[in-house]
Amino acid sequence: MTREYPQTPLMGVGAVVVEDGRVLLVQRAHEPMEGQWSIPGGLVEVGEALHAAVVREVREETGLTVEPIELVELLDRIHRDNDRVRYHYVIADYLCRLTGGNLQAGSDAAAVRWVERAEWLSPGAFDPVAARVMETAWQRAQALKAREDR
Repeated sequence: MTREYPQTPLMGVGAVVVEDGRVLLVQRAHEPMEGQWSIPGGLVEVGEALHAAVVREVREETGLTVEPIELVELLDRIHRDNDRVRYHYVIADYLCRLTGGNLQAGSDAAAVRWVERAEWLSPGAFDPVAARVMETAWQRAQALKAREDR
């Protein structure tokens, strides 16, 4: 399977980990999006369930353990090189709850950090798709917390 100039779209997962009103981000260590801050995630392995892939990817990239709660969005990430498709991922982004671990950048991440809501809402601070997914997940996390507090 080749990631660059693939014959078919590749399936990936992302994890929007919400903790204390903040969201976890990784700085990508490889293309596509090398050097950019994004939601932790990666490719689903053959025979791997989506929830298992989310847990594995977050652990590999950040050292943290999470529990996927619900699907936030299913989206395409298509990067073109003129008329050719250089990368094509179909990504299932999940709202996740932190359950343990120690925050540290893994092999696919140059760095990891928590960001406040004001930062991802700041125009131009992040990729607009990632900012939208983070906001949707944050809103859902707030609604879940309000229900649990009743």
